[in-house]
Formats: sequence, C-alpha cells, structure tokens
Amino acid sequence: LLVLEFVIFGAANGKFLRPALLFTSINDNLPVFMISLFVTLVMVTGGIDIQVASLVGLTSITIGVGWQDFGLPIWGAVGVAFVLVVACGALSGFLIAYCRVQAMVVTLGGSFLYSGLALLISTLSKTESYQGIGGFPEDFKFVSNFQLFGVIPFQLLIYILMLVIAFILLHKTKYGRRITLVGVNQSAAEFSGINSRAVIMSTYMLSAVSAVIAGVVLTAYLGTAKSDLGADLTMDIITVVLGGTLSTGGKGSIVGTALASFVIAFLRFGLPLCFKVSPQYLDIPVGVLLVVVIVARSAASGTNIGTFLKSLLSSSS
Repeated sequence: LLVLEFVIFGAANGKFLRPALLFTSINDNLPVFMISLFVTLVMVTGGIDIQVASLVGLTSITIGVGWQDFGLPIWGAVGVAFVLVVACGALSGFLIAYCRVQAMVVTLGGSFLYSGLALLISTLSKTESYQGIGGFPEDFKFVSNFQLFGVIPFQLLIYILMLVIAFILLHKTKYGRRITLVGVNQSAAEFSGINSRAVIMSTYMLSAVSAVIAGVVLTAYLGTAKSDLGADLTMDIITVVLGGTLSTGGKGSIVGTALASFVIAFLRFGLPLCFKVSPQYLDIPVGVLLVVVIVARSAASGTNIGTFLKSLLSSSS
C-alpha cells in the first residue's frame, strides 16, 4: 500500500515526492504515530484502548492551566500532566485487569470521563476554553521548532526513539513475550507463572505514557493548549494498529504498526494535494481502509468469509 501510494500520488502530482512536504505530512500525523506504537501492546493482550485520544487533550490542558494559571514552570506542568494521565491509564487498566470489566466498556467510558475531566480543568483557567492557552516559552516550543540538519523535525526523532523502545519491549524482552502469551491464552499464561493482570494493566499505563508524549508534541506544534486536542485521533489510531496487529490479540508487529502509520499519513496528505479531496471527507477513505484491513486479516487468519456470508444470507431468507 505504501509503495502504491508513492506511485499513484507521485504520478498525479510531482510535489508529493518533495522531502520537505513529506516531512510536513509526517509531522502533522506524529501523535497518531506515537500513540499507535503502545496501543499495539494493549491490543496484543486482546484489549483495546479507545480512550487514549481523550488523554491527549487532558495532557494539553493540564500543561496549559498548570503553567499559565498556577504559575508552574512549563516542565513542572508537564510533570503534573504525566502523573495525572498515567494515573488515568492505571485506573482503566486496573478495572480491566483486576475487575474483569470488558476493555471496550472501560475505555469507552474512560474517553467520556477523561474528556470531561479535561473540560473541567479548562474552567480553572482565565482563558476561555475555545480560545486555547498559548504564549509558551521557547524551551517548550523547541520541541516543535528544532530541525536536525534543517530538515528533520525534532518530533520525528522522538518518534524514532519511541519506535525503537516499543520494538525492543515487544519483540526482544521477556515482558514482550508475556504480553503475547497473555493475548494468546491468559489462563495458560497464569499457569506458566505470569502475572497476567499486572501485564495487562501495565500496557494501559504505557499507552497513557504515549498519550502524554503525543500531547506535549501536539501542544508545542500547534502552540496552544486545549481540552479537546486530539479528539479526532481515535479512528486513525485503531486503523494504524490493526495494520500490524490481530484484533483478537496474541499477535502483533511494531514494524507493521509503523508502516501502517505512514500509509495513513500519506493517504491524508496525498488525496487533498493530488486529487483535491476536501479534508472533511478524509475520514471516508480511512474508514474504508479500516474495514478492508479487518476483512483481510480475517481472511489471512483462516476465517471463511464466503461461508459466513452465505450462511448469513440463507438465515435471512
């Protein structure tokens, strides 16, 4: 798909192949890139995390209010946001792992809860919530302004570091093998002496950590802190993760997730540039891609889709 995008978009408009524009398209989608790496760990365990986008907004507004209205140093405000958001991830992980509540239910409720909490925190500011909090100091804006060799954004370097860490965690450590085994068969993992509940809870905490980093990067990049920042990232994150991970858990690839991230980023960049597709309609091709990925993975895992559809039609008739 990635190669196909370069061929089609490059042939339609040569500007698509310009490195500066490609880096810009990556920059615009880096929060999705970052979060999807660690949501992959969640989904390998057989869970799902649809609350993570709301944690980006919670991070952003906590930083803004802490710095502007409570007089904290900017990186002190980032520290407060980190503790708060990771605690939110730990709460959801605890309910899923130790209370056996379905991950879909917990994280759906969490998305509303943490979005509401972000909105509540915004009321503590003297700035109206719709305006956003800006004017951040230079040492914070450095995150978005610095470019290595004048071309490579600093945010991309952060992403590469996160990519390496996620890859090592999942594919090169005992922790990663435990995550995979829990996703394959949680009961078997527990009989093997693995504390499956702690493993599951930890993945939601790591997902929250990635949301904090993405929230910091996005706030610095846009130069404003808002409670609803990142609210529209959920579908892209899930689509990206399913590009490298089975929805049923037990198997996942950080490299697959990373490649799927670039597919989504270049799709959102190439369609408006090359085919004049309005940005407000870009969710349609992403949604189609999500369905295609799920169907393709079902077919690859041995599910007989044709038989399923035939039985469905016969039962309806």
